[in-house]
Amino acid sequence: MRHLRILLLSALGLLASACPSPSRAPVTRPEDALVGLSRKMEPRDDGDVASLRTAVAESLVWLRSRPADHRFIYGARQVSIAELRTALERLHARLREDLTPEALWALVLEDFEPLEAAGGEDGQVLFTGYYEPTIEASLTRTDVYNVPIHGPPSDLIEVPLEPFAERFKSERVFGRLDGRKVVPYWSRGDIRGGRLSGRKLELAWAKDPVALFFLEVQGSGSLLLPDGSRRRIGYAASNGKPYRSIGSLLIQEGAIPKEEMSMQALRAWLAANPQQCHRVLDHNESYVFFRFLNTASVGSLGRPVTAGRSIATDARLFPKGGLAFIHTERPVRMADGSVQWKPLSRFVLNQDTGGAIRGAGRVDVFWGAGPQAELAAGMMKQKGRLLFLVPRPGRAAPLVAPVPVTPPK
Repeated sequence: MRHLRILLLSALGLLASACPSPSRAPVTRPEDALVGLSRKMEPRDDGDVASLRTAVAESLVWLRSRPADHRFIYGARQVSIAELRTALERLHARLREDLTPEALWALVLEDFEPLEAAGGEDGQVLFTGYYEPTIEASLTRTDVYNVPIHGPPSDLIEVPLEPFAERFKSERVFGRLDGRKVVPYWSRGDIRGGRLSGRKLELAWAKDPVALFFLEVQGSGSLLLPDGSRRRIGYAASNGKPYRSIGSLLIQEGAIPKEEMSMQALRAWLAANPQQCHRVLDHNESYVFFRFLNTASVGSLGRPVTAGRSIATDARLFPKGGLAFIHTERPVRMADGSVQWKPLSRFVLNQDTGGAIRGAGRVDVFWGAGPQAELAAGMMKQKGRLLFLVPRPGRAAPLVAPVPVTPPK
C-alpha cells in the first residue's frame, strides 16, 4: 500500500486502561527496540509448515521489489535487504512438512540469531489479535440495508510527511520519514450526518452500523450479499482523524468494568443499548474508506497476510517483512462451548502495522476468518515474548539456488 494501513485494532484501545502504569520511558528508536535475550525460551513452533512457507514467500515477494542495498535496523545491527532476502530464501527452500519443531528451530538458527523486543513502558509485550469479519450488506440501498460503506472521496488530501518533519517526528521509520499523511477530513459524525451524500461514493450498504464499525476496526472483511454471494473489501484510506477508543469511553463512564472489557462485551452492550449507539460510535472520529478486493487480506507490505503467521508491529521500530518468533497464549473454544487458553508459540512474519500498534511492546496476530478467529481477535490481551531473527553476518551466498517464489492464490 502507498499509505500505511490503519488497522485500528480494537484490543489496544479497548484495554488501554487495564495496562500497567508506565515504569520507564517508551522506546522511540529502532536501535533500542531489540536487545539480547532476557531468558531462555522453548523454541517450539506449534503451527503447520505450509502456512509458514506461504508467509515467508509473501515477504520474499515484497523484499524482491525493494532496493537491495536498503538497510533495516535490528537493534545494534544493520541488515541489508539483500541479506534478509537471502536468509529467507534459504529458509523457504528447506521448509519441509516432516520437520519437527526442534529441527525447524535448528534450521533457522543456521542462518539467523535471535534478539528480543525491549517491550513497552512496563518492559513487557502485549499481544492482541485481528481477523476478517463477515457482515451482511447489499450492493443497492433498501430499507434493511441502509448504512453506507464508502469508497475514498476525491477531495481527500494526502501530503508527504517530509515538510512536516518536526510535527510528525513520531512517524519516522528506520531513521527517515516514510509515507504520507491524510489532511484531517470530515469526522465520523459528520459523515454519518450526510456530508458525503449524493456523491456516489457508496460501494455497498450494510445492515448493521455496529458490524460495519468493527469491520473498520479490523481493516478488511467480507460482505455477505442477499443472494448468498460474497464480496471482499479492504482498507483504502482514512479520514485522517485520530483513533479514539469507544471501549475506553464506556469504561470511563462505568458502563463496562475494565476487567470485563472485550470486543464481545462491547458488542453485547451496544446491542442492549441501541439508543446510545450513534453517540458511542461517533466518539471515535476516525473513519475508514474501503475498496473492493480480489485477493486475500492485504497487509501494509501490499501483500496478502497469512492466518496465524502474519503479525502487525510498529513499523517505526521493527524490520518490515522480517522473521520473528512469538510466545504467548490464545483462546480456544472447546466442544462444550467453554473457552480455554492454550500456549501460542511459533514463527511469524512482520507483514503489517497499524495506527493503534505503537511501541516496542505491542504485537497483533492476524487470525484469518471464522468463529475461532473472531474469538482470538476479541479476547486476546496476553503478555508474552517477541523475538526477531536477525540474519547472521557472512551468510550472503545462498545454500541452494533460490527457486521462484510464487505464493498460493
